Amino acid sequence: MIYLDYAATTPVDPRVLESMQPFFREQFGNPSSIHRYGQAAEGALSTARETVASLLKCQPDEIIFTSCGSESDNLALRGAALARRSETGTEKILLSRVEHPAVVKTAIQLERMFGFKLGWLEVDELGMITPRAVSNAIGDDVALVSVMYANNEIGTINPIHEIGLLCREKGVVFHTDAVQAAAYLPLNVDELSVDLMSLGAHKFYGPKGVGALFVRKNTGLIPSITGGGQEFGLRSGTQNVPYIIGFAHALSLATDERSDRIRYVIPLRDQIIGTVLETINDVRLTGHKQERLPNHASFVFKGVDGNLLLALLDSAGFACSSGSACKTGNPEPSEVMEALKLERDWGLGSLRVTLGMDTQAGQVKQFLDSLPSLVEKARRLKTGKP
Repeated sequence: MIYLDYAATTPVDPRVLESMQPFFREQFGNPSSIHRYGQAAEGALSTARETVASLLKCQPDEIIFTSCGSESDNLALRGAALARRSETGTEKILLSRVEHPAVVKTAIQLERMFGFKLGWLEVDELGMITPRAVSNAIGDDVALVSVMYANNEIGTINPIHEIGLLCREKGVVFHTDAVQAAAYLPLNVDELSVDLMSLGAHKFYGPKGVGALFVRKNTGLIPSITGGGQEFGLRSGTQNVPYIIGFAHALSLATDERSDRIRYVIPLRDQIIGTVLETINDVRLTGHKQERLPNHASFVFKGVDGNLLLALLDSAGFACSSGSACKTGNPEPSEVMEALKLERDWGLGSLRVTLGMDTQAGQVKQFLDSLPSLVEKARRLKTGKP
């Protein structure tokens, strides 16, 4: 099998795994315990927090460790929305249809169960949320704006800094889901002008099951998990020390090696985009051509069932995605495809190809050699032709 789905998850870097190992048995203490075992775990936890804070250019007490990026999104939206309504009476949340389901579904729950109002930001044909779209929608009644840093399905990078400045001028809390972006894009929270930022380790060669949320000081946040008061009272529960160690080490490596990783994947990405557009009929690139993640290529093919194409690719030895694992098996186009206003015959045929540091040029060539015939086969099967 050739793995081309690094936007879904990445293998744990051996260096990260090695850093985690001692904290499963030798240094297994609970960081809330007073004895030496607990003190050692607390020290390791503090060091990891300081490492992450130094990479994000913030203070250690502005880093909250969670179980994943989705939990970070939930805590950010639900916690900030409830806190802002309590503080200011505002109850409108601005977001777009192309956000991750962890953001969209949390916002919809806030609307249905807690009485918040939702404002849907305009998305351009490249899947970008522009500062103008935010400026046109933001008002005195807005409690929170959430715009993802980079889109998981189509790779488009949003102008987060400019949007953040608009929110700051209006005194509105600004959250960004940076889960997909963190592997390749800068994460300086001041340069991004964010108040809340979600991260997940398994997107940048760390373990699954651990994430983080940056919470700018003095940003009100009501906790979703209450209990013993860990994580500064914002996320109770015994911390997953080995995974947090892995998170910090993986993020450190991603930051230190970012330039090399970008230089490695961009030529492979561009080769995929160029070859697919040249060799296959009725195909479109989705997302922004320039402002896109360095490892991300995404397309729609007219007259193709995307799930069938994925099955054919899998049988041929290639692991790819339709753009959102949540949509696999669903016969309808994803919300992102609908937001791009693609005709149904196009929107159903989405394909996401994402690269990583283990991707080899020869693997890309094999994929490009195989894809045209598989797309054609998918078209024949959809129409019932032999």
